[in-house]
Amino acid sequence: MALSCETLVEITNQLNAAHFNYGFVIPNYNHHLVIAQTIAELVAFGLPIILVDDGSNEVTQQVLADIDQQYALVTLIRREQNGGKGAAVQTGLAAAIDAGWSHALQVDADGQHDLNDVTRMLSASLLQPKALISGQPIYDESISKGRYYGRFITHFWVYVETLSTEIKDSMCGFRVYPLGAYGELIKQTRLGNKMDFDIEVMVKMHWQNVPIHFIATKVHYPENGVSHFHVFDDNVLISLMHTRLFFGMLWRLPKLIWRKFSPLAT
Repeated sequence: MALSCETLVEITNQLNAAHFNYGFVIPNYNHHLVIAQTIAELVAFGLPIILVDDGSNEVTQQVLADIDQQYALVTLIRREQNGGKGAAVQTGLAAAIDAGWSHALQVDADGQHDLNDVTRMLSASLLQPKALISGQPIYDESISKGRYYGRFITHFWVYVETLSTEIKDSMCGFRVYPLGAYGELIKQTRLGNKMDFDIEVMVKMHWQNVPIHFIATKVHYPENGVSHFHVFDDNVLISLMHTRLFFGMLWRLPKLIWRKFSPLAT
């Protein structure tokens, strides 16, 4: 990431002037190869970082401990047992709320996200502080065909569950959460603990009438990256989640139709 000092100063001044408290939440499970580089780039923003170790192996634990010792901005939270990506993100977001943050920018630990777009994400959030800001992936040849085409199935069901095409991508883990809205949501519902989390939380925030805006961002899957997506188990899990969301949509149907077609609902 090659951000100029002027860019960093500008975004920092904008954050301070807006009187919001932003920070990064990074879930990590056995991602030790690129996490140090990711943290080094994010530290340049001068924002606090919550790094969640989701029951990683000893090698990763040592790498994360070294990072925790090196950077005062980093808070390392360890989960004794692996609970899944969703569980780790929820642990990080809960810690962010307890710390008084207003917004949390979720970044995956495997190096797939283009950190050059952090400034765009933060700037968009400042302009629309009540909105969930999400990356809309632009993939290169590093994505597998199965993963690429499999996403379209989820896109279809999300359109059905929201009666809308407003959600352009529900699976990208590069997003800024308005923690006030997220905090209200988790008081009312439970969310998935694994790969279903990113999809479910976005659909339910849409039901909550939280604005959702997307920023196109490049996504690259590193050759030495570790994927924790289990084709059979996670696809079954996501299918069950879509079933629950579909029936959840049915009893919300009058409200969703009203929102879609009534000018008074906008």
